[in-house]
Amino acid sequence: MRSVPSIAIISPALAGANNGNWHTAKRWARCLAPHARVRIERDWSGADDDLMIALHARRSAAQIASFAARYPQRPVALVLTGTDVYRDIHADAQAQRSLALASRLIVLQTEALRELSPAQAAKAMVIHQSARSLTPGRRSRRTFDLALVGHQRPEKDPLTAVRALLRLPPDLSVRLFHIGGVLDAGLARRVAALGARDIRYQWLGALSQAVTRQRIKRCHLLLLPSLMEGGANVLIEAVTSGVPVLGSDIPGNRGMLGADYPGWFPVGDAERLAELISTAVRDPRYYALLSRRCAERVSLFSPASECAAVCSLLEMTRQ
Repeated sequence: MRSVPSIAIISPALAGANNGNWHTAKRWARCLAPHARVRIERDWSGADDDLMIALHARRSAAQIASFAARYPQRPVALVLTGTDVYRDIHADAQAQRSLALASRLIVLQTEALRELSPAQAAKAMVIHQSARSLTPGRRSRRTFDLALVGHQRPEKDPLTAVRALLRLPPDLSVRLFHIGGVLDAGLARRVAALGARDIRYQWLGALSQAVTRQRIKRCHLLLLPSLMEGGANVLIEAVTSGVPVLGSDIPGNRGMLGADYPGWFPVGDAERLAELISTAVRDPRYYALLSRRCAERVSLFSPASECAAVCSLLEMTRQ
């Protein structure tokens, strides 16, 4: 093996997408850069690489198959996303082929291991994603501010958050800041129509990661109503900024904050989410409990721990 290995990180999303896959690829490239030559690509260039790290079993299937065919003895590390773990690997032939070709499977939270067969779990590892800790921002004393972050697509279920807002008493001083681009125009129109019924809703559109983090840290709560998640970057960005979370009771969220976290609500249940928001606004003890439970998980999401785990993948090139 060469003294400095060459690594291709395959990401279906590049910088323009500004989504979780891209941010994961970028962080991992930064971790590996002191030890290897690293490229981030959507389509594998066919280079003489020692290791491929591919995000997304289905969407990167062609790249994984091409690398395995050209270099059958060289390792592939496959990072399983939320749509992989909770949909595609159970029904999609291309995704299943990617799992078979991969030397190592990587999941982003512990609950995802339950979705794997014993043979798949035997070659799997958990790498918790990370975010730099930020000091909580200066928060409004007049309003209780909520952040909803995610591009508008069905898996993120923004409608539930807006419906919850509409169920809150009109005199409850809250604001909902919705950050994210439009990936599904029909869904975005429905969200906009609902949001227009309540002046407390503000859609801010797509923002850079840095600006989004500054907005999150000035909010009192993050809402995460997703239908499926592999391990949401935005949850980590909130928790490492001292912002507690109200989230849908799905495995991808439970695997991050624990099954007994007191901020879960049933998927799509806007009424229950509204109840939890109202309680967080009016009951300091409940809000403090959410904050404390999130703070207990911060150490899982440290950049140093994530980088150490990512760099351990280099051992695969030495075998």
